[in-house]
Order: sequence, then structure tokens, then C-alpha cells
Amino acid sequence: MAETWTQEDLSPIRDKVYAYLKDAILRGEYKAGDRLVERVLAEKLNISRTPIREALFRLETQRFVRTVPRKGVVVNEITQAEILEVFMILASLESLAARLAAQKVNDAIIAEIDQLMAEMEEALSDGGGDEVELNVKYNELIGRASGNPKLHEMLVDLKDYVRAFSNLSSALPGRTKAALREHQDVLSAIRSGEADLAENFTRIHLEKSRKAYMSRSQA
Repeated sequence: MAETWTQEDLSPIRDKVYAYLKDAILRGEYKAGDRLVERVLAEKLNISRTPIREALFRLETQRFVRTVPRKGVVVNEITQAEILEVFMILASLESLAARLAAQKVNDAIIAEIDQLMAEMEEALSDGGGDEVELNVKYNELIGRASGNPKLHEMLVDLKDYVRAFSNLSSALPGRTKAALREHQDVLSAIRSGEADLAENFTRIHLEKSRKAYMSRSQA
């Protein structure tokens, strides 16, 4: 059954289509090599092809999809080297965000940190909570707390890229919970205003994530 988006849902429509397609790639609904056909998508969403075309172009600039001669737009296939390049960039940008967050921490951010750390502790102690959702909340909080909107935007794009193509969620047994503990270390340092510690904990976390990816990809 086709999904229908009315005028009241538009925000604008091209942004909604972009978010929908990007999320479908992140969730694995569309996998590497899958074709994304404008006509099929337009029929599925009950909209014209123009916003589909605009959304696909935006996804292509972010390398989530690519155009293949005589085949059309397909979900990108990313090499291990490209993923490792992103980890290298993240090590610099996310550690900077953590440092800035610690330098600018205030009561409102501390309250958010306390809430998120309580949710993480629940997930660690009794398996409650959605670890993927907690990871998203962590990244969102670090980005906003940095006080640098452009840096936040860059981090969101890079994190989504890694999430879409590295399959880190299936990396090593116990890695998800270990990552939550590493997030807690970073948040504790930010809460205390310890910029050097927040930066160092972030670099350690990303290096462990990179090694987890390498171990999974070589298995």
C-alpha cells in the first residue's frame, strides 16, 4: 500500500523524502547495490518525481548513493579504507566537540547528562533501554553541547555514514555495552568541565570502535 504525504506533512517535501530515504538506508531496508528508482519511489510515496530526484542528489553528495551508467541510482558500496578515513576524521571532530562541551557546560546540559547517564546505567544493569537510541541521544547531546552548530551538523553526517556502512552494531560480542561505558566516561568528564579528559576519552572510544570494526570486517 502506498504511503501518502499531504501538504500538511511537508517540511518541505524534499527534506522529508531525504530523511525517509536516508533512514531506510540506515535501517538496512535498502542495502549496498540496491537500485533506487525514481518512478517506484514516487508511486510508493504518492508524490511527484521532483522531490525524489532532489533527495537522491543530496544523498549522492553525501555518498550514500551513486549513479551507475545504464543502471541508475544505487545504494553505495563503501570500502574498508573509506570507513577508516571517516574514523580518522571523527577522532578529530568528535574529540573537539567533547572538549568544547566541557568548556561550555552549564546547568541545563548537566541535567541532560544526568538523565542520559541514568538511562545508560539502566541499560547496562538490566538490559533495559534501546542501545541504538541511547547512542543517538549521546551523539546529539555532545553535538549540541559543543555550541557549534556546523560542527554538530558535520558529526551527524559522519556518524550516519559509519552507521549505514560499517555494521558496527554486529561488531564484537559485548562491544555495544562497552561503548556505553565509554560514553559514560566522556559524559562524566564533560559534566565536570574537564576538557582534556573529555577529549582523551573520546579519542579512546573512537579508537576502540575502529578496532571493533576492523575485527568484524576481518572475521
